[in-house]
Amino acid sequence: MSRALFIHGPHDARLAPFNLREGGPDTVLLDVVAVGLCGSDLHYYKDGGIGSALIQAPFVPGHEFAGYLCEDVEPLGLKRGGLVAVDPNKACGHCEFCERGHPNLCPNVVFIGAPPYDGAMTEQIFVPVSQVVPVPQSFSPLEAVMLEPLGVAIHAVDLAKPRLLERVALVGCGPIGLLILQVLKAAGAGEILAVDPQEHRRAMAARLGADRVGVSVQDIRAWTEREGCPLVIEATNSPDGFRDAVLAAKIGGRIVLVGIPDGDTYTLPAAEARRRGLKIKFARRMGEVYPRAIELVAEAKVDVTTLVTDEVGLDEAPDAFRRHAENAPGVIKTLIYPQGKPAKGGQE
Repeated sequence: MSRALFIHGPHDARLAPFNLREGGPDTVLLDVVAVGLCGSDLHYYKDGGIGSALIQAPFVPGHEFAGYLCEDVEPLGLKRGGLVAVDPNKACGHCEFCERGHPNLCPNVVFIGAPPYDGAMTEQIFVPVSQVVPVPQSFSPLEAVMLEPLGVAIHAVDLAKPRLLERVALVGCGPIGLLILQVLKAAGAGEILAVDPQEHRRAMAARLGADRVGVSVQDIRAWTEREGCPLVIEATNSPDGFRDAVLAAKIGGRIVLVGIPDGDTYTLPAAEARRRGLKIKFARRMGEVYPRAIELVAEAKVDVTTLVTDEVGLDEAPDAFRRHAENAPGVIKTLIYPQGKPAKGGQE
């Protein structure tokens, strides 16, 4: 019997045996090699849910993952033992939003790793063949896992539509923010002003090409002589993230909100937003972005490896959740290896 990490409720993550149910038609079994600990997984751990997606029974998280095929997948020309990534989002394909090209907004979605659907923080999982993503043979498990969060960053930048050489404020330099930073640079954005309260995240933003880094939105206001930026992308877990994005925005500017606030609530003084006449978009998951994510990694236009600061085995996963919840110094991104931690660097 496999083992898995279960979240029972707020700040309660435990390892236990996992009864792997037989997959349905058009599914394939994977040996899960690596799983990313995502900010949404952390919300399930800290808050017991995200909005209406509440943990009603012990639940296995994990939607950023890669695995080795346990059998051939003839429709995709893939052989047993091959490394693949997985798109966790299975939209219905026939609702209004799917037909309009927005499968990330499908209200009938089956999403691996969101309650009530167990995720991949376990040793094996069945996934629909339609959600298997082939990756180049040169990819490591780490690179395959990081395609999913990179896809979220690509979708956010798609929504933002940065203009050539346009100045951008980036509020939040966690894993998604740092990926957005790199995608913005690849998209031709201009000066990028990045802020985060944690020193090691600011250092990483500077390393990855931010033009200025600071502690808070007040730094952005000072750098722009209180004018703000025409484009702001927010990627925090703070209830003040929306407010800070507004304060960083120029009159008539655009904001894309990517982060999920702790407690599922924003704090926002209305006048600051109204008087700027801002255009505001909310990002949810992603669309059809995996081909671009693969190309960005394969061509070294985005560095996903540097963001992974911690690599642990399944036994260490509960402590990894605790460390993230406590904002442990130096932690940016953790990968969990259910089959055993690699010797070094996520490479096998």
